Amino acid sequence: MLDGEVVLITGVGPGLGVKLAARAAAEGAKVVMAARSTDVMEKEAEKITAAGGEAFGLSCDVRKPDEVARLVDAAVERFGPITGLVNSAFGHPGLSALLDTPEKAIRRSMDIILFGALNVTRAVVPHMKAAGRGSIVNIGTMATRKPMLGDGGYAVAKAAMSSATRSLAVELGEHGIRVNQAVMGWLDGPGVRYYLRMTGEQRGVSEQEVYDEIAARNPLGRIPPDEACAGSVLFLLSRYASEVTGATLDVNGGEYMPS
Repeated sequence: MLDGEVVLITGVGPGLGVKLAARAAAEGAKVVMAARSTDVMEKEAEKITAAGGEAFGLSCDVRKPDEVARLVDAAVERFGPITGLVNSAFGHPGLSALLDTPEKAIRRSMDIILFGALNVTRAVVPHMKAAGRGSIVNIGTMATRKPMLGDGGYAVAKAAMSSATRSLAVELGEHGIRVNQAVMGWLDGPGVRYYLRMTGEQRGVSEQEVYDEIAARNPLGRIPPDEACAGSVLFLLSRYASEVTGATLDVNGGEYMPS
């Protein structure tokens, strides 16, 4: 699906990010991973290389333009022009009411989710223009569609990214660059598994009971696995989605269905 593409993925941690990297490489992409911590990326790069793929990771704080420039330069030097970008880096200000969330924490989330994505996009777009094509996928959250208690500070930053997605789609289309958003709901991965355990302990019930309550909210009857959800992003990156731009793809097992 991604043969011949050079794909940069930010926010590569043990959840969705690393699954995106693994699956993009399996589909033929040369993969560049970025995150502040390198542990997960180094291990994944070894796995991808052992399987015959090409990948490397580099420490990068997307809030810092100089680090972003270093990342993009390294990617282009090694693999050539970047043709795919996934803005997955995020920061959560903590589970609390929006008006009770410290402004500093909300600004930090905004700096990573919105301004960080813009920093990386700004650095990558010239290379996409040179290649004559490109696909950018921003990772959104269902909390912007279906507000949840405690997620207000996170949701407002992701909502800003949603608006930026559509504006960029209009601005970059003439250059053959598509910009879309994949909106994730519950993702069955390390983060949600921690939440299930914590919630179960607080309520005195099993982890499975908490899982079942969440899974019952959608028609598929399960919490979508993060590895499976990565497929929606690969589709948007690929040429199979050549006529799709400015779109929002809901990936939540049907828990939220826009009219």
